[in-house]
Amino acid sequence: MARKSLSPYVLLGIGIAGATYLVKEENRNKTLDTVQQMKKTVRKWFNRQNSEMQKKLIDKAGHPNPFDHGDAEMVSEGAMYAVEYYNKEGQ
Repeated sequence: MARKSLSPYVLLGIGIAGATYLVKEENRNKTLDTVQQMKKTVRKWFNRQNSEMQKKLIDKAGHPNPFDHGDAEMVSEGAMYAVEYYNKEGQ
């Protein structure tokens, strides 16, 4: 069975090449700018995904589908919990 991993010598070569590249301050600044730009892009993407998901959940909560029996059952169970709790506290 053949292993499909990088040789330690290849990894050492990549490390040395990266260190050699980052010796110059100009290259370090370029690399840092690129990494920060990538972080911003990823954050924007995740924020957009989260906001779209929240919007879908809010839309569904505001207009529940009466034929979605699982959702309706969850709502009725939640409502019953509050009523039972209120009755228990009242007694």
